[in-house]
Amino acid sequence: MNTTSLVGAALLALSVTAFAQAPAMKGAGGVMTDAKGMTLYTFDKDAGGKSACNGQCATNWPPLMAGADAKASGDWSVITRDDGAKQWAYKGKPVYTWVKDTKPGDMTGDGFANGAWHAVKN
Repeated sequence: MNTTSLVGAALLALSVTAFAQAPAMKGAGGVMTDAKGMTLYTFDKDAGGKSACNGQCATNWPPLMAGADAKASGDWSVITRDDGAKQWAYKGKPVYTWVKDTKPGDMTGDGFANGAWHAVKN
């Protein structure tokens, strides 16, 4: 195999790895976080793979958005929001961050609104 072939094979392997990664990772205590280390949450009012958090709710609880070409993998799926945008869901529940979490590791939204919001744990 020549150098060009090796470089091509390496680039192909990197691109396949990038597409196979989950949209989030496990943080401290098994809590799921986004790529920035911010805690992910689910909302009790979401049902049937549909987000009930729109408008001001989505301003306070930004959805973990998925690219138009995002594909389901393992426990992760993609839902379509009311506005047509794509959002990640974990085990069928749409996931969000919380604007009042200011640094990685914050979990100030867990139990918010009479317990309707929950940090995602795997």
